[in-house]
Amino acid sequence: PKMTVKAVKMSCTTPNVYTKVPDGGWGWTIAFAFFFVEALTYGILKSFGVFFNDLMESFDETNSRISWILSICVFVQTFTAPLSTILSNRFGHRFVVMAGGVLISTGMVTASFARTVVDMYVTIGVISGLGYCLSFLPTVTILSQYFDKRRSLVTAVASTGECFAVFSFAPAITALKEQIGWRYSLLSVGVLQLSIIVCGSLLRPIIIKEEEEVKAQPPEEPTETKYMLENEQTRTSIESIDSGVEITTSPSNVPGNAKAELKSEEPKEHVQTLVENKSTPPEPKTKLLDFSVMRDCSFICYAFFGLFATLGFFAPSLYIIPLSLSLGIGKDHSAYILSAMAIAEVFGRISAGWVLNKKPIRKIYIELICVVLLSVALFAFPFASEFWGLMTCSIFFGFMLGTVAGTHIPLLAEDDVVGIAKMSSAAGVYVFIQSLAGLAGPPLAGVLVDTTQNYSSAFYSCAAGMVLGAVFLSLVRPCKVGLCHRQQQCAEEGVMDVVLEFPEDFIDMDIGKAENSGKGCDGV
Repeated sequence: PKMTVKAVKMSCTTPNVYTKVPDGGWGWTIAFAFFFVEALTYGILKSFGVFFNDLMESFDETNSRISWILSICVFVQTFTAPLSTILSNRFGHRFVVMAGGVLISTGMVTASFARTVVDMYVTIGVISGLGYCLSFLPTVTILSQYFDKRRSLVTAVASTGECFAVFSFAPAITALKEQIGWRYSLLSVGVLQLSIIVCGSLLRPIIIKEEEEVKAQPPEEPTETKYMLENEQTRTSIESIDSGVEITTSPSNVPGNAKAELKSEEPKEHVQTLVENKSTPPEPKTKLLDFSVMRDCSFICYAFFGLFATLGFFAPSLYIIPLSLSLGIGKDHSAYILSAMAIAEVFGRISAGWVLNKKPIRKIYIELICVVLLSVALFAFPFASEFWGLMTCSIFFGFMLGTVAGTHIPLLAEDDVVGIAKMSSAAGVYVFIQSLAGLAGPPLAGVLVDTTQNYSSAFYSCAAGMVLGAVFLSLVRPCKVGLCHRQQQCAEEGVMDVVLEFPEDFIDMDIGKAENSGKGCDGV
């Protein structure tokens, strides 16, 4: 049957109400918005290196002190992910993304007037960092809600925004700096990032409302219901003439008028009780941040995968140029290696989305294969000894990085991890856990490089982290299968208890009451 849209198309602010996940519709607009959000957040962060030399000269600081601007920004962005989830659940995705756009722009514009590097820590690191978190996470979450079968492909293609941004922004900002200086260039970037507000305004909420089921059906009552109604009416009539005998289910010391009302009310209450016992319990209110995902073994394994895999994401982009220079490769050729890696990442993202979009595929296993190959790529870097060897490793790494980076957050929506219903909370907790590796990873690699005086050690440490991530990822599916079996077993036992206990108590109670009432009447 064809999916129907139940909501009449109104303004851009009203929610879309569908009977099933649309796999398109307004989702294409949100995918378009996500492309630009990705470009204006991660794309700008990856292009920020063009300002490094200018900032070192202006503030007379070391490379290490300047690099903390980006480190603080990325840490704040990932560490505040649960806050982004809470605000999205409370105020909606649109408002949070638009607020994030304001914060990003405010931080960047204010940073253009900074007088010390500490000012940059606060403006770009804290203010813009929080804005990046509020903009990115809600956008990818709501995009996942609009797609089901095409989710992997659409998210992967839309996430290439950051790769295209690196190509366009880096040379454009460099050219702009030569014309108007780094301060006005940073100001221009901040003004451009106000476009995130427009992207946020397009995030129309979605409501999946399934067809009405049981409530419209019951012209025929089940036998138990009829039996209960007859017994209840009989009991009520006996109790109305009974003097002084108090029965458990009827209220004591009730005036005559109230008892008359009780006759008509009691059957309704018991009908409701029976229906509720037979149906599933009502859904609880949506929690602002659902920490129940932390009790899910499959999610815990997936979170550990994210924690350790994050160690392997940053090494090549940080150390590929120093490694190439140490091998005697010129600066121009080193830049080509980085560009080739970015191009390969675009193809990796699109390819992963296309493969994961195929119907009979267990997506978690495809992700596992990609993570294993990413580990191989990291181990291969130290064995490269000249330009073409390093270029081959970079292209292979870029492609495999694209397959993992573009899919690891949307994969939370799959039933093998937590499912679409809990994705919002799971994404917040997941990215928060990732932030710990993001903060500890670069300094750890730096310590290893300083100790060994060899850049290869940084790649080995990242490869080790990626291998650990692969181990935890391989446990996600077995944990989910085991949990499902346990839940099914508990549910079956619960149903058996209800079937066995409820009628027995009910019959004993009614027969006992009828006998007592009969004796009372005989005595009179």
